[in-house]
Amino acid sequence: MAKLIWTEKAIDDLSELAEYVAISDRAAAKQLVQRILSSVRRLEQYPESGRRLPELPLQNYREVIIPPSRIVYRIEKENVFVIRVIRQERDLRRLMLGLNTHNR
Repeated sequence: MAKLIWTEKAIDDLSELAEYVAISDRAAAKQLVQRILSSVRRLEQYPESGRRLPELPLQNYREVIIPPSRIVYRIEKENVFVIRVIRQERDLRRLMLGLNTHNR
């Protein structure tokens, strides 16, 4: 079983996404956070279940889509680093350019 490690940026992203959705619908925001957390927990058992990022095909980043969000993560040995949780329409390539190995 892989160990999940959330980066500070991913935690901030999730909080910001929930706040944004809650502006129009608090219940939808809560449901979205629950769906995201459930999907991330599944990565403990199935870390390679997400697809490789099309924007960064030569890198070892993967994603899980939970509309309207993308969960970006990286597998390293027995660890799954949750790197970002962003809205699908955001420019991921631009966001990822500033990342170091894990952006912790």
